[in-house]
Amino acid sequence: MVALRVTVVLFLVCLCLGGLGLLVSAGRLSGVERQKLEVHKHLNRLNKPPIKTIQSPDGDIIDCIHISHQPAFDHPFLKDHKIQMRPSYHPEGLFDENKVSSSSSGSKKERTNPITQLWHMNGRCPEDTIPVRRTKEEDILRASSVKRYGKKKHRSIPKPRSPDPDFINQSGHQHAIAYVEGDKYYGAKATINVWEPKIQQPNEFSLSQLWILGGSFGEDLNSIEAGWQVSPDLYGDNNTRLFTYWTSDAYQATGCYNLLCSGFIQINSEIAMGASISPVSAYRNSQYDISILVWKDPKEGNWWMQFGSDYVLGYWPSFLFSYLADSASMIEWGGEVVNSEPDGQHTTTQMGSGHFPEEGFGKSSYFRNIQVVDSSNNLKSPKGLGTFTEQSNCYDVQTGSNGDWGHYFYFGGPGRNPNCQ
Repeated sequence: MVALRVTVVLFLVCLCLGGLGLLVSAGRLSGVERQKLEVHKHLNRLNKPPIKTIQSPDGDIIDCIHISHQPAFDHPFLKDHKIQMRPSYHPEGLFDENKVSSSSSGSKKERTNPITQLWHMNGRCPEDTIPVRRTKEEDILRASSVKRYGKKKHRSIPKPRSPDPDFINQSGHQHAIAYVEGDKYYGAKATINVWEPKIQQPNEFSLSQLWILGGSFGEDLNSIEAGWQVSPDLYGDNNTRLFTYWTSDAYQATGCYNLLCSGFIQINSEIAMGASISPVSAYRNSQYDISILVWKDPKEGNWWMQFGSDYVLGYWPSFLFSYLADSASMIEWGGEVVNSEPDGQHTTTQMGSGHFPEEGFGKSSYFRNIQVVDSSNNLKSPKGLGTFTEQSNCYDVQTGSNGDWGHYFYFGGPGRNPNCQ
């Protein structure tokens, strides 16, 4: 009788354990299904029904979306927003971008060349639409989660004169920048040399950009960013791409790259955020650069972005921000890379051209004609320009000024080398 009871108990225990195993297996399966469902829901949110579709030579799909159906209007505060089709005011005092440029010595004249986006080879978007790079399932699956797709990791802004000695180690990001602070700024401009730096790890990136910053470097930091980047993790290739970014809480919950969340309102049908730009500069050969201007409309309060001399792309509504709803307190220009080497060695991911500043024009990467927008909506040369880099033996920065380039700097480097281990 006792033996029978033991047998029955063992049978029931085995049954329960078997059932538990089935439930766990089912849970795993439903987890995968839940992820797929979540990914496809997110794709449906991001990829609006196109009026026209253009296949880019680099494999991108560019959807021409009606301007009123773009991702920005998923934001609850923008449901009844009337699109501002042009800024009320444009900053005065722009450098003439069409004139011949010079090297830093001023002794040799060099002409930089125009840039286009690769998808333009196969078509253009019609009026009343905007071009949007279509997000694919594999793009989202490369991210750590659906929630984090299209977002930067925390603490990726250079912090000059940081009192926190662990700041560099915590962020894993390295920079070579020029910056100004201590005043109220209402925008910034730069002409940025375009390259295609080599990236060592797929989860690393290299970019050249300007930062419009407001608030402290704590969790309330506001940032608007624009430039070019190479990011295999985000885009799935090593192409050089135009990008923007914004955050109002130091990359925690708000903001994203390009149009991968609601926020930035695009009005331009010619330029696609996140699309490849071509051609790029080559060492000791032709040089290519792009001009980016970001400024605050003094009447409406929105932050506008212009690409080149002809393309006003759109704006970030001021309500997205706290500190930047008024003005910026710091402007930064320069390069950033991710150093994520697991074995303790420094990454070989290149910044800029992958060459140090002292090599100069045609070899090193540059920012030229850097300016800030003052309270009178005038573009001015920056005063008290500082520089910052975490490890100058890996990536460095050198400033200068002359008649053709105004305030400029060369920057970048190869990463790991005999002096940078």
